[in-house]
Amino acid sequence: MTAGGHRIALRAGAISFRGNPFLAPAEDCFTHEPDALLVMEGGRIAAFGAYDAVRPTLAEGTEIRAFPDALLCPGFIDTHVHYPQTEMIGSFAGELLDWLDAYTFPTELKFADPAHADRIARVFLRELLRAGTTTAMVYCTVHPQSAEALFAESERFDTLMIAGKVLMDRNAPDGLLDRSVRQGIDESEALIARWHGRGRQLYAVTPRFAGTSTAEQLEAAGHLLKRHDGLFLQTHLSENRTEIDWIAGLFPERADYLDIYAHAGLVGPRSVFGHGVHLQERQFCTCHETGAALAHCPTSNLFLGSGLFRLFDALDPRRPVRVGLGTDVGAGTSFSALATLNEAYKVAALRGDRLDALKAFYLATLGGAHALHLDHRLGRLEAGYEADVCVLDLKATDLMALRTARSTDIADHLFALMTLGDDRAVAATYVAGRCVYDRARPGDPFRHAAEA
Repeated sequence: MTAGGHRIALRAGAISFRGNPFLAPAEDCFTHEPDALLVMEGGRIAAFGAYDAVRPTLAEGTEIRAFPDALLCPGFIDTHVHYPQTEMIGSFAGELLDWLDAYTFPTELKFADPAHADRIARVFLRELLRAGTTTAMVYCTVHPQSAEALFAESERFDTLMIAGKVLMDRNAPDGLLDRSVRQGIDESEALIARWHGRGRQLYAVTPRFAGTSTAEQLEAAGHLLKRHDGLFLQTHLSENRTEIDWIAGLFPERADYLDIYAHAGLVGPRSVFGHGVHLQERQFCTCHETGAALAHCPTSNLFLGSGLFRLFDALDPRRPVRVGLGTDVGAGTSFSALATLNEAYKVAALRGDRLDALKAFYLATLGGAHALHLDHRLGRLEAGYEADVCVLDLKATDLMALRTARSTDIADHLFALMTLGDDRAVAATYVAGRCVYDRARPGDPFRHAAEA
């Protein structure tokens, strides 16, 4: 652990980004150190660079842990995931609205029980860390205790989580509805007071989507967003054509789906809209102008048949939108950023685009941090940044070992990782400089921060 000034150093190959390869030449955005040394102290990166250059600067006795045939990578960032849906991942699906009624709402009703919330939060955090994900933007349920459970477990691991209790006041079962606009806001206020800015925890105002919130609740959420510094906003946008048509009928006075949120004061920096599969150019322009972000959730969009996200249109250099990667568990079918990038490649290919490995890994690391307006803290291997790191095993399976043996450059290594890799490719996960997941650790591979 890094507490009390103790240093630890990791030796392996390493990758990191310093810019956006969708907007500039890759060589200006990307760093690859074939033999790197990463030094962590006090929860931050103290030094990073070529082993031969950094090693002489280490104090005598500094512990160095070497990972042969591996790459150090900034911890993955998941910009859209539902922790209450962990237990229903892989449920046979209809379209979005039918799937919500058949699976999601009945599953979320269980979170009225705090013990159930605690149990699923524990599983959820471990699945993230097993996959190398160190920060996520997380939907809870309407129950305040669901957010309490998530934040409490995140605090024990010292992960940076952005989460919030869901706001819903219509078109859902009674047990999932806020009894009034005021009740939902008051419960959110109490959670903000308790958790926002406590350690590494951050709060997101979370109306599920326009179909389950009245105009009055959305407006109240907008006022709440403005009352506290540094809050986030998360909700869903233009995921499915049936959903879009339904929403248009609920808000006939608004120009489009995004305009509903804009009218309520919910579109701005640190606003993250899940999916955005069917956006028009004017909506991309609004996101660009306001600093709002989109969470690209390819496994979910394919699983529910929602459509193909226009990634390269969203990142058009003439008006680039902030875009992060989202697993969207449980419509999404994997917690792994690597598996999600595999599907993102296919979605892009079906649209006639090619998502190369450097662009893909940017989305899962610095791109996610940029989407969240946290790229000054997260998403890079660089001195001063928070020490969230995953260690990727290039030979995690026999097939990966066979495939990477023929790779001649780092881009091909990364492409093999994102097409063949999953949680098995994560050898270890470090959060704020502590090894909270170690695949090789006997017994339980997980450790809370105080124990790591």
